[in-house]
Amino acid sequence: MSVPALETQALVKRFGGLVVTNEVSLTIRPGARHALIGPNGAGKTTIINLLTGALTPSSGRILLAGEDVTATTSFARVKRGLARTFQINQLFGDLTPLESTLLAICERRGEGRRIWRAISAEKAGIEEAAALMERFRLADVMCLPTKSLPYGKQRLLEIALAIALEPKVLLLDEPAAGVPEEDRHEVLSIVRDLPADVTVVLIEHDMDLVFSFADRISVLAAGRLFAEGTVEEISRNPDVKAIYLGDGA
Repeated sequence: MSVPALETQALVKRFGGLVVTNEVSLTIRPGARHALIGPNGAGKTTIINLLTGALTPSSGRILLAGEDVTATTSFARVKRGLARTFQINQLFGDLTPLESTLLAICERRGEGRRIWRAISAEKAGIEEAAALMERFRLADVMCLPTKSLPYGKQRLLEIALAIALEPKVLLLDEPAAGVPEEDRHEVLSIVRDLPADVTVVLIEHDMDLVFSFADRISVLAAGRLFAEGTVEEISRNPDVKAIYLGDGA
C-alpha cells in the first residue's frame, strides 16, 4: 500500500473554549482528486490553514508523504511539495502575470533574490513561465498589470503560480469563488485538467464542480468529519443531503 500523499491524524484546533477542528483524520492518496465540503462554519478553511502551517494545531498530527510536518513552517511545507490557492487572491497587482510566474519559478529554484537580473540570464525561466501562460490561457494578457485583469483571469493566474512551484499536493480553496458565470467554465476546465501526478484537495461550495472533479469526498460539519466516500456514495447519503445539499429527506 502506498504512503498517503497527505494525512491528518486526530487533528484538533481550539480557539479558547471553541473547538473548530475536532479530531479530524483524513487520508488522501497520491494523485487523488479529493474534495472537502461542508456548510459555512464547518471548519474547512481552518483545516486548510492547519495543513499549510498558517495555524498550529492544538493536538494531532499532519503528515506529508509520510513525514510529520506538524511543527514545520509554511515555507518548509512549500519546499516539501505543498502549495495552495486562496479564497481571495493573493497576487502582486502591479506585476504582470509573466513576471509573477517567473518570480515563482525563481523562488522554487532558490534564485528569488536574483529575479531582477538581466532578462537574458533568465531565458530558461522566461520560457517556462511563458509555457505556463499558454497552458493556463493567459498568453494574451501575460504582459498586462495583474490588477487590470478580469477576475476570472486572476483566479487562473493564482493556480498557475501554484503549479509553477511544482507541488506534489495542491490545495485549491474555492477556485471558482467570485468568478462571473461567463468565465467560470474556463476556470473549471483548468481545474479539471491539472496534472494527473499532482494530488489535489479541493475546497468548494459549487457541487457541480465537486461532483465533476472529485473521486472522493470528505464532508465536514461543526468541525468534525461527518461523512466520507465516493461521489455516488455522498450524493446518495441522506444525512449529507439533510445538512448540506438542502434535502430534508
